Amino acid sequence: MAKKLESQNCEECHCKKVVFTALTDAELDLIHLDRFQVTYNAGEIIFKQGSPSTYLLCLTSGLAKVYIEGLSKNLILSIIKPVEYIIAPGLYSDNRHHFSVSALVDSTGCLIAVNSFKKVMRQNLELAEEFMQRLSNQLIDNFDHTVGLTQKQMPGRIADALLYFSEKIYESNSFEMVLTRQELADFSGMSTESAIRILKDFKDEGIIEVRKNSMAILNLERLKKIQETG
Repeated sequence: MAKKLESQNCEECHCKKVVFTALTDAELDLIHLDRFQVTYNAGEIIFKQGSPSTYLLCLTSGLAKVYIEGLSKNLILSIIKPVEYIIAPGLYSDNRHHFSVSALVDSTGCLIAVNSFKKVMRQNLELAEEFMQRLSNQLIDNFDHTVGLTQKQMPGRIADALLYFSEKIYESNSFEMVLTRQELADFSGMSTESAIRILKDFKDEGIIEVRKNSMAILNLERLKKIQETG
């Protein structure tokens, strides 16, 4: 169950250096007075698709997945790591979350009231531009992911997923695979059985090594070739 934590003032928080350095003391105080820090257990829902978007989230530790709940299965759009912000696409339209977010591992996040955030955005152009840039980058990543799902064969999609974790999440060729096989399939737009089969093929070909929940890319050049031609 999510638990509220006593948290330090925004002025002292390390997350301030990521986005909020441009704020005045008064603007930081406004943000601080209407926000709180929460811990989430692995698997716990942070935002529910269709629910009101009254808060935005700064993930301060852990990992979370952003996904669309479809009629028969989910589609994972992205993985969020610290320090990143999750903002509902409906922030300036219908004030609804158009995707769900859940913790992949035990995580903490700072929930910031949307009304206070909007007020500060109207006052501080530098903050507004920073968040517009972050939203734009998130949209570009989602577009690239969608292109891969619609135009690549299944091996190419799995290669995309593995390189995504290696390059964007962990910045290492060895990493913990926090997604279950079902979630990896949801991220790659295929059945669980197909995802398992392709991982086995990659392992048998010496492209990756799999040990319980950890993975290592042994042949990066080959994996990137599959990604490009997939």
